[in-house]
Amino acid sequence: MLRIFLLIVFLSVSVPAYPFISDHEIAFLQKKLEGKPVGERIAFWAEKFVGTPYDPDPLGEYVTKHVIVADERVDCMYLSFRTLELSLGGTPSEAIMIALDKRFKNRGRIVDGKVVNYENRFQRGEDMLDSGKWGREVTEAIGPITEIKGSRGSNKIKIISKDAIRSLLNTSAPHASHTSSFKSGDVLFFIKYPHQRVSDEIVGHIGIVKDEGGILYLIHAKGTKKKGGVVEKVLLTEYIGSMPFIGIRVSRFD
Repeated sequence: MLRIFLLIVFLSVSVPAYPFISDHEIAFLQKKLEGKPVGERIAFWAEKFVGTPYDPDPLGEYVTKHVIVADERVDCMYLSFRTLELSLGGTPSEAIMIALDKRFKNRGRIVDGKVVNYENRFQRGEDMLDSGKWGREVTEAIGPITEIKGSRGSNKIKIISKDAIRSLLNTSAPHASHTSSFKSGDVLFFIKYPHQRVSDEIVGHIGIVKDEGGILYLIHAKGTKKKGGVVEKVLLTEYIGSMPFIGIRVSRFD
């Protein structure tokens, strides 16, 4: 009996619960969040995905299956897409309509329940940010700017360097993560070192900030397509201190 009890306890702790059970639950939470600042809603929905397994599909399961909703496994781009859609939509169906705008360079189309033009989707984080669909870029308002080599027609791009972020966050004191510059719901686009770009891509990862009483956290899909992973919530200082990126660009929805 004791072994059975311990097994039940172990399973209840170690097996992640998928964040969404039904459209009814999503609609209930969307209603509950009405009137809250959009940044708080973004951080709320991002946190709902914590514990969700990483999507190993190189294209993304949602692309391969030609669907909008594929919440069982996520990568960093899908996490950003779905979080924003749920935050801006007042109902599950509204979230899908928003997805047809925010995920695409032009607009997505659904025929017989399937997305038929995912070739028009955003495939690079820098294209999301530069499109104007992904909020207001606040990179220069947050910290000192460094210019680095661009790509694909952009000679230079402006970023906040890793060292500048660490200074902003005062990483000499691991738990002193407060800075008024970052806000809940800020979308961080992590920038690759120029020599690490494989096909002229600039953004290597995307995550979302959550501010809890002045302590800043990063919610992001940590993993790789070959090894898997999980959505996690970590101190922003902790992630910045060990991240393999040269810096960040930041967008914000007001």
